[in-house]
Parts: sequence; structure tokens; C-alpha cells
Amino acid sequence: MTDGARSATPPGLTPREVATHCPYCALQCGMTLRAGDTGVTVHPRQFPTNRGGLCQKGWTAAELLDHPDRLTTPLVRDPATDTLQPASWDTALDRVVAGIRAVQADAGRDAVAVFGGGGLTNEKAYALGKFARIGLRTRHIDYNGRFCMSSAAAAGMRAFGIDRGLPFPLADLGRADTLLLVGANPAETMPPLVRWLTEQRGNGGKLIVVDPRVTATARQADLHLQPLPGTDLAVANALLHIALTEGWVDRAYVAERTTGFDAVRRGVAAWWPARAEQLSGVPVADLEATARALGTGGRVIILTARGAEQHAKGVDTVTAYVNLALALGLPGRDGSGYGCLTGQGNGQGGREHGQKADQLPGYRKIDDPAAREHVAGVWGVPADELPGPGVPAYQLLDALGTPGGPRALLVFGSNPVVSAPRAARIEGRLRDLDLLVVADLLLSETAALADVVLPTAQWAEEDGTMTNLEGRVLRRRALRPPPPDVRTDLAIIAGLAARLAVAEATDTAPAGTAPTTTRTPGTAPAGTALASTRTPGTAPAPAETAGRPEAAVSAGRFPTDPAAVFAELRRASAGGAADYAGISWDRIDADDGVYWPCPTEDGPDTPRLFADRFATPDGRARFHAVDHRPAAEQVCATYPLHFTTGRVLAQYQSGTQTRRVAALRRAAPEAFVELHPDLAARLGIDDGDPVRVTSRRGEFRAPARLSAGIRPDTVFAPFHYAGAERANSVTNDAVDPISGMPEFKICAVRVEKA
Repeated sequence: MTDGARSATPPGLTPREVATHCPYCALQCGMTLRAGDTGVTVHPRQFPTNRGGLCQKGWTAAELLDHPDRLTTPLVRDPATDTLQPASWDTALDRVVAGIRAVQADAGRDAVAVFGGGGLTNEKAYALGKFARIGLRTRHIDYNGRFCMSSAAAAGMRAFGIDRGLPFPLADLGRADTLLLVGANPAETMPPLVRWLTEQRGNGGKLIVVDPRVTATARQADLHLQPLPGTDLAVANALLHIALTEGWVDRAYVAERTTGFDAVRRGVAAWWPARAEQLSGVPVADLEATARALGTGGRVIILTARGAEQHAKGVDTVTAYVNLALALGLPGRDGSGYGCLTGQGNGQGGREHGQKADQLPGYRKIDDPAAREHVAGVWGVPADELPGPGVPAYQLLDALGTPGGPRALLVFGSNPVVSAPRAARIEGRLRDLDLLVVADLLLSETAALADVVLPTAQWAEEDGTMTNLEGRVLRRRALRPPPPDVRTDLAIIAGLAARLAVAEATDTAPAGTAPTTTRTPGTAPAGTALASTRTPGTAPAPAETAGRPEAAVSAGRFPTDPAAVFAELRRASAGGAADYAGISWDRIDADDGVYWPCPTEDGPDTPRLFADRFATPDGRARFHAVDHRPAAEQVCATYPLHFTTGRVLAQYQSGTQTRRVAALRRAAPEAFVELHPDLAARLGIDDGDPVRVTSRRGEFRAPARLSAGIRPDTVFAPFHYAGAERANSVTNDAVDPISGMPEFKICAVRVEKA
């Protein structure tokens, strides 16, 4: 069977039963879906990442397929009532295309922007990047993965020449003699991974966790370091200082496989343990015990996650831990290495094929002439017509509706009203747009502001591929088609691209055509409601209508069949850092997934990177000297406490999906503010009291939760909730100068009883 003709049902399963993967985190646990008389049920299956385990989110994933809140028809905002009203696809797509053409005619191609998501399949991420660059011809595209993996990705690229979250199989964790987790809480964020931690400790290994809170993961650790948020880099430099002093650096490895160590050695000389203790609060004895376990263990793995990475110095912080791993000779050694825990379901694949502002498919740089020529050749356009680099996610969102910034935004699979830092500001930017279009399966807080909402298929209703945290490309399989008036993202992209192409070719849309109403800054969007028939100057009916000219445009440039899109993705990625050329759907099915890079169909894939060389021109890894610097915002008399955010077990990301699942809502119905009892006593706050958390940017309110497991100078809240409980109303929008990552994990606040 070829990639162009594919059954959704693998051998051994009935059409009412498919083997697929969980729609949530990057662990991508294997599961079987069964359709019965009472609906779709989830059953765990043996797969290498989860070995038959599922978390509560996975068990309940199918409940959203027929949820009463599900979007089942397009919505268009009625300017007379300022409400979203059901509309036909013709009306909705006409409204979008007319708005795009009006904005671009008035302000240029870059006046339209695209914002994607780390949960989109590889096929959809690829198609979205392609659509932005040759359909809209805008440089402005980025995605919510910028808020997730960007710091680790940038650090990996400059050290190793490649960005793959885990450069080794997940099973290696279970064999590690020493495992250091920095800013990671997998017991709540990806619970089936804990099986590997349990196996590691059962084999006599030592687990060390670095986290300001006593999390569910930290409680399982042999040693827990509890630093002040924002001081992880100082801790890493102190650990390398101790390793140098004690003679645990692998000097032969450093000499043979790396460059730049001397500058790092000189830099960490100033980070004696007592200095790091004074800054971070981590006792010298704990720093020494950690360095000893890392320096004398046989198989040693260092992992970072968002706690270390979501800072305005996140790239340098990750680099400090990479320096430590390189100095100890870990990367490329069997059973050892450095890695990071990817968060979103396709956080890895989503950034490899064109959603990032500066990238083309295959993890190519958009300003590389050779990369532009290759991808343009696959797309059938001149290389000089491809736009240049855009700007990172927060910079893009913050420019919306401002002079010179984008005036229209298309959002696929993201909810920045809840997930962006300084969220009230971003909400205001969205309201200032001339046109906001959101494609989603539920009416998220962002979709509620839109001029046009396009209902999309869910994970169990479409085929495709995902790339998990190991760089393993997996198959997502459809159990059933989407509801009658719901389309896949690929069909939406194809329909928009076709209408735009036909409109341009026939030049029927007069320059300057504008929506009949515009938004007043600071108010809800007031888009245009179109009649059921086309108005002059708009594009014809959608590409899905057989026999119309745009059907040919869609089939040629933007296929709606995910197998065809993946075949094109393979060609576009060939020769790039993330090379999928040798990965076919058949091979994925046969091998429980395929690890990239995999350049040829008959050649091996790459479960482990760096065995012989790194992905740099000379094959050597790069040390980079980095030094601690304070958080972008310091505490003061007015805002005397450090604030940090994170996840809870029963919720996921902005909560658009999980807050609608009854069992998950019962388990975690509302936000909370975690405070140390001593701090609470000073503030006159009891457990359960409503409290207000205020920063220089805004405030949110939630009940107090007292815990001796958090530092007395720090408060914590989960970021999954909206409205008055929106934690990102207070977070800092300072960004890392290299990665564009906002400083989610620390800002200055005050807390008071509400």
C-alpha cells in the first residue's frame, strides 16, 4: 500500500477499532479507540513509551468527541448584535478571504499573520507554514511552542547543531545510575513516564530533582534541591565548578569531541558552592552530593524542562546544564546524555517543519539560500518569492493591531488569551485587529473574540503523524469521520488557499475592499456577517466543491489528504537536520514509529544521536560560557514575593479541552495559590481563603492552598484557568534575547486576602 492510498485501520483491528495515540502530551502514549453503541471508549495498549499506562487525561480523552460544547458549524460575528452566529462554510470563508485581501491591499502582505500550535500533526504544521509563506506570502508566522521548547531548542542547536528533545530512547531513563531532573514534574505533567523513574530507582539508581516546590516528582527523589526561581544557572555553574575541583571532568572526551571548554572553565571558577548557596538557597552539601552523583555515576542523564527554560535567560540556563553534561562526557555515550522533556503533543514535530518564524521544513533556516532553493523547488515557486524571517510569538502577538503591525490574524490550535504572558495586554491586542479568525474544536477564550470561527476535526477523526519527545515519528489514525459540517485543518487551509489564488488570478477583489464594520479598540471584535450568496469581489465557493477551478489549485498546491501532505513533507525535509525522507507510514506501522533523522527508506533511523559526531560542521560539540544574571524583574517593597507557574495533573495547557471533561473538572475544578504556611500567617490568610495576586501587569484571584512544600518567599499557581483565575494576567513578558521565550517562571508579586 502506498502513502497515497491508506487505510485508517491497521492489520488485526476492525474498522470500529484503531490503534492510535493520546491527544495530549509529548509522551504520546499508545491507546486503542473502540466505537460502540454507547460511544467511543479508550483502552491502553502496549507501546514503548507508556507500556500500557495512561493518565487520567488519556483515559477521558474521547469524552470531547461528542461533547455538547463542540463546534459543529462555522460562526461569523454579526455586527448588528456583536455576537457569533452560525453560518455556512461559503459565508465564513468568503468573510475570511475578503478580510485578508482588504488588509493586504491596504497594508501589505505582512499585515496578515498566522499563529499555530504544538498540538497540530506534522502534516498540519507543514501545511500551515507553507500556506503562510506561499498562500498569504507573509513572513509573520509563529506558534505556541515558542512558549514551550524554544530555549532548549536554541541551546541544543548552538551546542550540538541539532534540536531533538531526547537524543536517546526514553527507556534509557530506567537504566540511569544518576538522573538529574531540572524544572520537571513528570508525575503530574506526563504520569506514565514515572514508570521509568520507578524502574531507575528500583535498579539502584539515584534520582535528583531541582525544583522550588516539593512536587509529586520531588517527593520520589533521593535528593531534592529547592532553589529560588531563576537561579538554576548558578546551580549548574556551581556543579561544574565542583566537578572540575574534584577531577570528575572527562578531559579526554572534552579534548576529542568538543570546543570552547577553556572559556567555560574560567567562567565557572568564580562559582564556588558557597556563592551559589547564598544566591539560590541550595545548601553546599546538597550541591556537592549532586556533583558527586553526576561525576562518579556510570550512566548519567541530565534533563531540563520548563522550570529551567521559561526565563529571559532560558537559553543560557539550558546551556549551563549542557556544559555540565559535555564536561562529564555524557552526550553520545550509551545510556547517558543530556535531554529536555518536550511538553505539547507534537511540540517536537510542530517546530521542525515551518511553524517557527525563522524556519522552513526539515529544520532549515529560512535565511539560508540553499534551504530556500530546496523548499521553493518542492513548493513550485521561485525562491526569491519566499518571505524572510518573522518575529517570535510574543513579539508577534504584542504587535497585533499596532501601527505597522499585523492587522489580521489566523489562529490554528492555540489559545493565547489564556496561554500568553501578560495575557490581558495580548487580549487587548486581539481586540484591536481588523480580522481575527480562529480554527478550533471548541469555543476557546480566543475563539470567543473572533470575527470568524472555523470548526475543526478532532484527533480521532483524521489521520496523520506526530513526533514525540524522543524524536519518534508516530501514526495517528482516524476512528471515524468528523461531523458533517466540520472540516479538517488541511481542508480549511486548502479552501482558503484556493480562494485566495482564484481571487488573485481573476483580480476580482478590488483593492482596498474592507469589512463593512471595524472594531473599536478595546471592544469585542465586530466582524462582517455576509449574506448566503457571494457579494461582488469575493472569492468563489470552497475548494471542496467539485468541478470548480479552485479544486485544481487546492489539489496541486494544498492537498487535503494527509498521506499526500506527508509525502510532500518528506521531500521538503530531505537533507535537512530533521530529515524525514526515509520515513513512510508503512515503516512507522511496522516499527512502532521511526526516529528522525532517517534519510533513506532502506537505511536505518536514529534512535541515538551523537555516537560518532555532533551535527556541527566539524563534528564537535560547542561549549558556551554563560553566567548567572538576575531575573528581569526583582522583588521590592510593593511586590515582595516571587511568583511561578506550572501544571496540575488533571488539566492541560490553557484548559480549553480538559476544563470541559467532567472527571477532570471534578479533580481540579479551579485555580489555587500555593503559599507556605509561614507566609500565609504573616499575611493573615487561612487555607481556602480567596486571595488576590497582583503584579505590575495585572492581577488574578483564586483560593489559597497552604503547603510546607514551597519556599516561604515564593507563591505558585497553575496556568490552566481563564477569567479572574488567569495566572498569566500577572506573568512577565520579558523575553530571552535568543529564543524569544517569555519569563513565565518568575516575576514579582504581592498577595493579599481578597
